[in-house]
Amino acid sequence: MAARKRRQNPSAAAPEAEARGRLALERFLPYRISVLANTISRDVAAMYDARFGLSVPEWRVMAVLGRFEPLSAGEVAARTAMDKVRVSRAVARLLRAGLIVRAMDARDRRRSRLRLAARGLRIYEAIVPLALRVETELLASLTSGERRRLDRLLAKLQARAEAIARRD
Repeated sequence: MAARKRRQNPSAAAPEAEARGRLALERFLPYRISVLANTISRDVAAMYDARFGLSVPEWRVMAVLGRFEPLSAGEVAARTAMDKVRVSRAVARLLRAGLIVRAMDARDRRRSRLRLAARGLRIYEAIVPLALRVETELLASLTSGERRRLDRLLAKLQARAEAIARRD
């Protein structure tokens, strides 16, 4: 019987790549977080796209409005970390679809405030349990202590990333 070749652990090759001046993506934190976030978003997006025809940016706008409305488009962009153009396009599509409404800010007439329309709220309330189910499935691989640590670590990394962004 021929000896099987063992699969090489990708992270084992990382020091070698780094020594040659190459970025070992499989160990690079921003890359890993991005891949994880995209994998999870793609899973959830498949559910709400199939049922409601929403894109990821549209759902993110609805999700942040469902939690924090009313908000300006700029506030939505800040809370979702999406660029303003992407938010603007998503807002325009959601307005056309009648899922959100826009009203002038009572204190500043130059600014408008966005909120979920009745139809948008119904869709939001239908998607939330689906999204929470995916989160529950994902977190089931961690102990309760690991979940608490992960929450603290993510908050710490987010705060540091924001501090670095302000510095630049």
